[in-house]
Amino acid sequence: MPISAPFYSEADLRARADAFLSKYHPARTIPVPIERIVEYRFGIDIVPMPGLQRNFDTAAYITSDLNEIRVDLAVYETRENRYRFSLAHELAHKLLHAEVFEQLSFSTIAEWKASREQIPEREYRFIEWHANLFAALVLVPPVQLNEAFQAAKHAIAGLGWSLDSAPPAAWEWLEDRLARYFCVSGAVIARRGPADDLWEP
Repeated sequence: MPISAPFYSEADLRARADAFLSKYHPARTIPVPIERIVEYRFGIDIVPMPGLQRNFDTAAYITSDLNEIRVDLAVYETRENRYRFSLAHELAHKLLHAEVFEQLSFSTIAEWKASREQIPEREYRFIEWHANLFAALVLVPPVQLNEAFQAAKHAIAGLGWSLDSAPPAAWEWLEDRLARYFCVSGAVIARRGPADDLWEP
């Protein structure tokens, strides 16, 4: 029997991410200490695994009992931004989709890939969208994003540019500055800015 999954709207996810930060990181300092939250507030073990990305095209996954996040060793050691996002993404599954994982049984990544077939494709896309958006909202909170954007905008104005007429290099600089500040990839910033109506996509 196919496994059903809940659906959360963007408004739901924004509210849940905000409540999460209020409870687990009320100081709202940046970057959000997602590794410490995962390990010490939720008691989840982070287990580096060689070859996860290379062999299974997966940077990380959470075990069916929701007690371990297994992360590709190379991502863990050399790709901090990807590592942080992976932790937030997998934690989102624990918070949002525990009832889905309760219906699955797997102990290896190969078994996880196989058990995923029990989730209809449409619903699997939903749960991945949930986890991606929740992770982005936790790591790049809206209030702090707006503040950092306004500061970057002011810095660009100091160079004599307006963002309305700034060259592409200025936009690349802005996205890179914000990505480094929040310790996320440029792709996360490129999606979050338009989603918060800070700039056009």
